[in-house]
Amino acid sequence: MCESTTRDLPLSVVIPVYNERDNLRILVAEIRAALDPLGREYEILFVNDGSTDGSEGLLKEMRAREPRVRVLNFVHNAGQSAAMDAGFRHARGLVVVTLDADLQNDPADIPGMLAALDGWDAVVGVRTQRRDSLVRRLSSRVANYVRNRLSDETITDTGCSLKAYRAAALDRIVLYRGMHRFLPTLLKMEGFRVREIPVGHRPRLHGESKYGIGNRLVPSFIDLLAVRWMKRRKLRYEVRDDS
Repeated sequence: MCESTTRDLPLSVVIPVYNERDNLRILVAEIRAALDPLGREYEILFVNDGSTDGSEGLLKEMRAREPRVRVLNFVHNAGQSAAMDAGFRHARGLVVVTLDADLQNDPADIPGMLAALDGWDAVVGVRTQRRDSLVRRLSSRVANYVRNRLSDETITDTGCSLKAYRAAALDRIVLYRGMHRFLPTLLKMEGFRVREIPVGHRPRLHGESKYGIGNRLVPSFIDLLAVRWMKRRKLRYEVRDDS
C-alpha cells in the first residue's frame, strides 16, 4: 500500500477504465443507486489506464461534480493488473469492491457481496447467466477448467471482475502483469478465506470488448504456469520450539 494512503473509509469501489467513455456516467448513477441506501461512506476510484477515447476528460468533469469520485490517470496503457494494483494501493476503504467499467457487472449486486463478506476475506462473483457470445462463453468455460486443473483450484469464474475484498488481505498480495485473474488463488495461498456467490451479468451496450481468444489464450496459460509454480514452491512450515 502507498505510504500516503490512509484507510479512513468503510468502502472503496475500484474500477479500471480503458476506452469506456459512454458507460461512465451510467455506471456512477448505478453505483449510487446501489450504495446510497446503505448509509455508509464510500468512494468510487476510477483508474484510467491510458484511455484514448476521451474518458480522461469525462472523468475529470465527473470528479468535479461528484465528491465521491476519485481518478488515477496512467501515463500509458499498462493493463488491467496494473490498474487493479494502483487502485488497491490508493483506495481509502477498509473493504474494496472491484468491477468492470463496461456495465456488464451490475452494481446492484454489491450490497449482497458486502453482506456475504461477513466472516470472510474475499467474495468472488460467479456469473451464472453469461450475456456474451457463444464463443466467449465456451472459451471462458474451457479456460476455467484448464486453470483449475493445473492450479489445483476450485474457483468457478475467475474472469468475473465483480469481487469484494478486505483491504488488509489485499495488502499482503504482490501483483504481476496478468495476475489479477488469479487473485482468489493468491489470497488462498496466503491463508485468507474466499467464498463465491452468484451475481448477474448484462450484455455490453457501448464500446468494444478489450479481450478475445487471441490476446488471452497464450498470456493466460503462461500466467497459469507461474501460479502453479508459486503454489508448489510456497513455503510451509511450523515452528515447534523457539527457546
